[in-house]
Amino acid sequence: MRVSLTEKLSETSQYLYRKGLAPGKSGNISVRSNEIVAITPGGVSLRDVNPEKVVLVDFAGSVLVGSETPSSELPLHLGVYQSRDDIQGIVHTHSSYATSFALSGKPIKRLEGFGKVHRPYMKIVDYAPPGTRKLADLVVEGLKEEDVVILKGHGVVTTGPSIDEASILAEFVEETAKIQFVARMLSKEVQD
Repeated sequence: MRVSLTEKLSETSQYLYRKGLAPGKSGNISVRSNEIVAITPGGVSLRDVNPEKVVLVDFAGSVLVGSETPSSELPLHLGVYQSRDDIQGIVHTHSSYATSFALSGKPIKRLEGFGKVHRPYMKIVDYAPPGTRKLADLVVEGLKEEDVVILKGHGVVTTGPSIDEASILAEFVEETAKIQFVARMLSKEVQD
């Protein structure tokens, strides 16, 4: 079990970094298997995550395997897993376009292409400092009936029935934000 979880998390971390969804040392991801969670370490670029750096924790947050410190967003990840049995993967990014929307407080429209559109905009949760219990609680509440939340002034959290699905959704959110940004710029150009 340890090898498959840690290798999968390592591969996905590096993929998200290469896609530009978590620049520098930003972002964190996790995958669960029953009540064991593999999470990226804190203070480490997703580019540099390898199986040896992945931390395995239980649902209480106790480190089971790993010499690194888990991401400071561990309470967020654990809270989501504890509240939603259907979620097996979580991706928290600071991608350029989606995070720009998060910082500006402007909503991102939902586009077809990742499931049925039930609401016109992606859910935005209020700002809370990174790594805090308050942020974890806001995200858990925001994800009760959603698979993605925009963290006001911060970034994006996507979820899925697998880490692959959560990653694909993170890519889709970023592309959606980019499309909307470009469309707004083109609309302004046409008006000028």
